[in-house]
Amino acid sequence: QVRLVESGGGLVQAGGSLRLSCAASGSIFSFNAGGWSRQAPGKQRELVATISSDGSTNYLESVKGRFTIDTDNAKKTVYLQMNSLKPEDTAVYFCNFSPDRIRNYWGQGTQVTVSS
Repeated sequence: QVRLVESGGGLVQAGGSLRLSCAASGSIFSFNAGGWSRQAPGKQRELVATISSDGSTNYLESVKGRFTIDTDNAKKTVYLQMNSLKPEDTAVYFCNFSPDRIRNYWGQGTQVTVSS
């Protein structure tokens, strides 16, 4: 059983910062990849950032230079540092965690609201 707990969402003014956390617990003995996606009202979910076991990262074009994805040393928590937030970043953010190439788990989502 694997459980993901997300935290760090909230309300922030445009230009502000938030740091999202996704803590994995349970039957996890390795890390293959992690990521963050978001879904705004009336829109499809989009992939925001990913990180692989070798540390390589990929970002949605619109967040490059503003968002950073990383993990803790134990690679059981995936973070998303969000700077220079814009109203269009408002969405529910979901993390995903893959301990290996077979399993992938999703968090419950955390709301991020950026006011103008």
